[in-house]
Amino acid sequence: MSEGYGAFDDPYVYPGTSVLRNRLGIRDAEDLDAFEVEASHARAEQGLPEGDFDPAHYCAVHRHLFGDVYAWAGEYRTVRVAKGTTMFCYPENIAAQMEALFGGIEGGARFRDVTPEEFVTRLAGFLAELNAIHPFREGNGRTQLSFCGLMGAAFDQPLQLRRVRQKTFLPAMVASFAGDLGALVAELRVLRG
Repeated sequence: MSEGYGAFDDPYVYPGTSVLRNRLGIRDAEDLDAFEVEASHARAEQGLPEGDFDPAHYCAVHRHLFGDVYAWAGEYRTVRVAKGTTMFCYPENIAAQMEALFGGIEGGARFRDVTPEEFVTRLAGFLAELNAIHPFREGNGRTQLSFCGLMGAAFDQPLQLRRVRQKTFLPAMVASFAGDLGALVAELRVLRG
């Protein structure tokens, strides 16, 4: 679902198009979007990889969800990307930023034995930073939510991901990019509730 993203000198797309190169050779953006959604949902239903809540685990989740679609699934992107006027982390900084972010959650220990309110507050901060890094060329949002679902399950704070309301969740993510976590905390409360 690459529509809306700007990239610079993008080797991920078919020449002369904005369609991401994919395992099936699909050249139509709508067809690729449909296949990507179908494939990632099917893989999510199979269960997600277990791990240590570190960058390698996060990459494994992305690879699991999108490996049927993209050969580069689970690998950090190598191009600069933006959505609208929002520029995400430069690729040369992704690995260091991921290590710093995941180091700060101490293998998930920062989410252990906390109240539901503290859980959603900490999760909102983590999710906002993870979104700003945007480590993959595509599939960041679904990987973020899936990973947060894993964290909720692991730390007795289950999230009901089916409750995500795109109409309000996406603006909350945009606001979090500018440091305003209030709306994102409210959205996560709905998922936690």
